[in-house]
Amino acid sequence: MTPALIVRKAAVLGAGVMGAQIAAHLVNANVETLLFELPGPESEPNVNVRRAGDGLVKIEPPPLSVAGRLACIGLANYDQHLPMLAECDLVVEAIAERLDWKKDLYEKIAPHLAGHAVLASNTSGLTISQLALALPPALRTRFCGVHFFNPPRYMHLVELIAYLETEPALLDQLEAFLVTALGKGVVRAKDTPNFIANRVGVFSMIATMIEAQKAGLDFDVVDSLTGPAIGRPKSATFRTADVVGLDTLAHVVNTMRDTLPDDPWHRYFALPSWLEDLIKSGALGAKSRRGIYQKVGKEIQMLDIASGSYRAAAGTAADELQQILKLKQPGEKLRALRINPHPQAQFLWAIFRDVFHYSAFHLHAIADSARDVDLALRWGFGWERGPFEIWQAAGWKETTDAINADIIAGKALSDAPLPAWVAGRQGVHEAAGSY
Repeated sequence: MTPALIVRKAAVLGAGVMGAQIAAHLVNANVETLLFELPGPESEPNVNVRRAGDGLVKIEPPPLSVAGRLACIGLANYDQHLPMLAECDLVVEAIAERLDWKKDLYEKIAPHLAGHAVLASNTSGLTISQLALALPPALRTRFCGVHFFNPPRYMHLVELIAYLETEPALLDQLEAFLVTALGKGVVRAKDTPNFIANRVGVFSMIATMIEAQKAGLDFDVVDSLTGPAIGRPKSATFRTADVVGLDTLAHVVNTMRDTLPDDPWHRYFALPSWLEDLIKSGALGAKSRRGIYQKVGKEIQMLDIASGSYRAAAGTAADELQQILKLKQPGEKLRALRINPHPQAQFLWAIFRDVFHYSAFHLHAIADSARDVDLALRWGFGWERGPFEIWQAAGWKETTDAINADIIAGKALSDAPLPAWVAGRQGVHEAAGSY
């Protein structure tokens, strides 16, 4: 029988942007927490982790509920303090996304973990099954993935990913802790690259870039169309890329390219040359104060791809599109977009179609149900409705027929047919549960 998981003390391994903020949110919840980082010089071995801790009070929005809680984070380094892991009920690994580095760390910490402790990796894309192989067999039953979204205090989603040997009761207890103590919305994801939210959400961003280029739309126009007007955050598409970090976006896209060779959309898993150039120049988005957008005084400027310089960003949706976007009923709105020849209308229908197509094709591989996909996009990307919710609300059969027609006509990004389960249904969310 699995003993009850009571998290009195935790440790976070890695004091980078995510690790330090996860530690902050744990102490927000009154969990005593150790934060580990590589040691500094012999004269000041905790200098690196102390610097990371001090940086928490400078981050906006603040990761600490009260600045004084910084004192509740215990500072530790891997050379001196590994024996202290024996006191911890939960250990969260949050170091860089290098499989060899993570495996090396696991080998070092394994002898120090308590027999009841849970070890969880905050990996955003590496498979849990790969990571588990670096652990002693006895520890694999207490190992899983726990993928927080940045910033951890504010983003509601946590994806929980089981290893094939993870004790089910332990996973249930960890989910209960994440929900009740940390206030998170938990989605169980299958052990596939980028899990659910990033797999579908970043695909949606890729598709939006492709369809925008086809329609000849500038960044500012795309963002005016793909924000609150269609039930997504104010940061829309390209501002979201800047906020997330263009290098982080590139990492997720590259993971898809390198680990999903059989995906029917694989040829699109590449960054446009202008985005690669920005990253090479150090323009990484909000964290470097320059990316697709930059602020000069009070003026918001955007990249002009043709010249490589920046110009004022003031583009908006066309008048006739603004009228369509005011329609409340999803079926009426999507129908109006499909039949309107305006490039902006065709662009919007295309990005809805692309994400419906992709989500349906991969549903069985990435999630247990359509509900999990919808919640992951709501909680992880800030969508008002997930892709399956929109599809169903717009009229399942009518929208399915429109997607099929575009696939046959060669308008869709892939010629992969919709899976057989889609046909004959009236939707995926029913009173008895979700498909």
